[in-house]
Amino acid sequence: MAASEHEPPTTYDHAATPRASAFLWDAIVAGVLLVLLLLTHGLGLFGSGRGAAQESPALVRQGERILVPDGSPLRQRLTVAPAGTQPVSGRVTAPGIVESDPARTVPVLPPGAGRVRTLAVALGDRVQRGQTLAIIDSPDLAQAFADNDKAASSARLAAANLTRAQAQFKIGATAQRDLDQSRTDNDQAVAEYARTRARLRAMGAAEEAPTAARLLTVRAPMPGSVIALAIAPGAVINDITQPVMSIADLSTVWVTAQVAEKDLAALAPGQDAAVDVAAYPGKTLHGKVLFVSDVLDADSRRNRTRIAFANPDYTLRPNMFATVTLYGPASARVVLPSSALLMNNDRTTVFVATAPWTFERRPVEPLLEESSQVTILSGVKPGEQVVVRGGILLND
Repeated sequence: MAASEHEPPTTYDHAATPRASAFLWDAIVAGVLLVLLLLTHGLGLFGSGRGAAQESPALVRQGERILVPDGSPLRQRLTVAPAGTQPVSGRVTAPGIVESDPARTVPVLPPGAGRVRTLAVALGDRVQRGQTLAIIDSPDLAQAFADNDKAASSARLAAANLTRAQAQFKIGATAQRDLDQSRTDNDQAVAEYARTRARLRAMGAAEEAPTAARLLTVRAPMPGSVIALAIAPGAVINDITQPVMSIADLSTVWVTAQVAEKDLAALAPGQDAAVDVAAYPGKTLHGKVLFVSDVLDADSRRNRTRIAFANPDYTLRPNMFATVTLYGPASARVVLPSSALLMNNDRTTVFVATAPWTFERRPVEPLLEESSQVTILSGVKPGEQVVVRGGILLND
């Protein structure tokens, strides 16, 4: 009992015990977190590796071609169908107008300037070749007559001088040089006289016309009708490059059809045509296409197609309206659903199957129309397999 009374009492370090417990607890938590992290990332890596090995790409690009492999979900969303066709009759209807044949239309130019003294025809008159159209008091004609008179006088004088020189040369009264000069003067005078007479003929004047009758007569260059008139009695003509009237031979006329751009494929020279003129209801004219223009009209975007008709009784008159029906061979055009068309860089394209589940993009030329079915003018052939639904999934 005494010894126990002298031993020091037992004591505990309360500060050291909590520090050891905290360290131990942190170590346990860190270990648990490390295990969880390893397990989570390890399983994820293994799992993703297995998924990558099992999952296939939705599509594979092989240059210009696109392959949809087995197992791709796109196979369930793409609809492929053959390109259908629609019969198209060769008949084309277009508005038309009656026109004079340009090869039978002549603008009448005045041979010289001057004042119109007499106008012998009116607009719409029918004339014959050589018929007087107008008479002009022309200073140009007066000058031409004056030049011709001088040339004639010079030619007579030169001929007389040559005759005299030849006679003198024979008797030795003149030199060879003087004879040669006389011959040259005569040749020049003859040439000038020929020129002035040709000038008078070109102006339609007679060389032997008396002075009082020296007026410029404008004559019809061909038979036909006066379809344009630009002068009147008393008018002064200053510009001889401007026609004073136009004459057209209307025994043959053209009916010009304005054919829409979409119908160009049905046009060909020589095909049959029927023309109905509004002025003669119930009367149909039959002819053949003479000419198909190589260019479109810039304003109307239409093609000028012409049919020639004989017009002996002049019933067809220029500027009459007509309805033209052209008969070409029947054909077939490719037709696709509008859902098959895709826009790509301002081009209209479709996807065409070149092999099972292998597609290529192809530009097409559709015919603009409001319909669920679109006519394809070029780019796809009948029967080709085309993606008609879901093609947007293959689009860039």
